[in-house]
Amino acid sequence: MKTLNARTLLIGALSGVAAFALAYAAGVTVLFSTLLAAASALPILIAGLGYGLVPAIVGIVVAGALGLALASPFFALYTLAVTLIPAGWLSHLGNLARPASEIGGPDGQMAWYPLADIMMHLCAAVTLALIVVGAVAGYGPDTTGQVIDAVIDALNSENPELALEPVLIAQYKAMFAVLLPMVQGATSVILLFVAFHFASRIAIASGLSNRPREDVAVALRMNTNAIFVFLAALVVTFFFGGPIGLIGAACLGAFGGGFLLSGLARMHFAARGKSWAVPVIILSYLSLIFTFPALVFVVMGLLDTRRAIALSPGAPTNNDDDERNEPWT
Repeated sequence: MKTLNARTLLIGALSGVAAFALAYAAGVTVLFSTLLAAASALPILIAGLGYGLVPAIVGIVVAGALGLALASPFFALYTLAVTLIPAGWLSHLGNLARPASEIGGPDGQMAWYPLADIMMHLCAAVTLALIVVGAVAGYGPDTTGQVIDAVIDALNSENPELALEPVLIAQYKAMFAVLLPMVQGATSVILLFVAFHFASRIAIASGLSNRPREDVAVALRMNTNAIFVFLAALVVTFFFGGPIGLIGAACLGAFGGGFLLSGLARMHFAARGKSWAVPVIILSYLSLIFTFPALVFVVMGLLDTRRAIALSPGAPTNNDDDERNEPWT
């Protein structure tokens, strides 16, 4: 990281204030809640990518303190666990670099932490966050069952003749309890990666980050080891019940979101330079509201896993204050 001084600490504190304001606005504005929730990670990401890990930590602490004082303990926990702490960790990983010669690359080049490994860390962080939040909130079939009961009561009051059988209602409750952490995991991974991507572009364009601008269509792939985690989560989700199955569902959704992004990156790369690229890309994104097209892109991501390492000119400065020279394996 850059040398700490009052300016960088102030930047970290201001990033925390901005992150809290965006997260709080997401909680009170239904129309743009998803967009604002994703944007709340941007200030922490930019502070971390541009000025190092400590300003990012300062921002996270400030945002958490504001959430605790001005909102609620659960709001602070959810915002920190699901959005801001993963954002700070992503910014740290994005700054890691080592001499390319140490991993068999050319002399005089710096190798940056692979995007595939950053994605795996992101999926794992979101999984852990959902487990913590779910445990604190007491999430389970009883919680989601209350939502289903409320919806069914509303429908029955409008059309009593369409009343569902108790067995069918129980099936809906069980399915919804599993689907909610899956969707939350996938959505969180996708939104945090999009925020990381835009924050990286901003930091690079502003001259705050030395990490080279990567071709996301080429570099965005999942680590091969993520396949085994995904398959294990698949088995746990559908063959185990209770809290273990819900943990598997959160993991399956998070890593599924990572593979979905990888599949979309493959689609962008295949469409590059083609006359049909724009309509195919638009239709592909619109189709994601349906389950089957989304699964197709997940499979595409599973079929192409690798670690693309970005290189940039330069050599180690032997400066202990330079986070970008920290080693990684």
